[in-house]
Amino acid sequence: MTWLLDLDGVVWLTGNAIAGSAHAIERLRNSGQRVVYFTNNSAPTMAQHLAALAEVGIVAGAEEILTSSQAAASLLEAGSTAAVIGGPGVTEALIAHGVEVVPAHAHPTAVVVGRTTNLSFDELSAAATAIRAGARFVATNTDATMPTPAGPVPGAGAIIAFLQVATGVEPLVAGKPAPAAAVLVAQRLGLVEVSIGDRPDTDGLFAQATKSRFGLVLSGVTKAADLPVVPTPDLIGATLADIVDQELGPE
Repeated sequence: MTWLLDLDGVVWLTGNAIAGSAHAIERLRNSGQRVVYFTNNSAPTMAQHLAALAEVGIVAGAEEILTSSQAAASLLEAGSTAAVIGGPGVTEALIAHGVEVVPAHAHPTAVVVGRTTNLSFDELSAAATAIRAGARFVATNTDATMPTPAGPVPGAGAIIAFLQVATGVEPLVAGKPAPAAAVLVAQRLGLVEVSIGDRPDTDGLFAQATKSRFGLVLSGVTKAADLPVVPTPDLIGATLADIVDQELGPE
């Protein structure tokens, strides 16, 4: 059985390990379950994702991690050009897919937008100009917020909303729960039986898209006070460890 886990809000909060998650993943693997990951956080490179997992005690290979950056890259043709508003993970995924990354003023085929904390009004303005001139507007994901130990902070969706308002153009969304993400999972991971996340509007809908059971953790964006939610989770736990206890039994 394959378990597909989100990272932010499930495994960690901005790199700070959520208690019990690493051990829960070890329990799953020791019981013969396959554990893989899909994160809508487009900013980190693959090496950064792997290092962050290792830092919290989880060993993983690059083939076990999918990202919204990779989903966004899959929507573009090799040999095309793209401007990036986002972190190095977006640029890495585009280059790996054969897309040339160029400045927004260089008439790119597409503008790919993800989460970044290094925002420049001039770069946003140039991206908006490129989109209005006909460049495809591709969003890695539209998560409004990102969970942190201190509470939610603006996510990629907040940046994308800026450009959407500035251009009047709807973005083509790549990450969870969009079809491009589901296609990427099917191609690279195959069948998924259980999807774990902290957002009904992304992880829950993505569970439906991948025809898997939805496990909702309350360690990220969604809290107990937000229940009930739609879609209705098949499993609910305070943390990933609680959900694994429900499935495997307490130790």
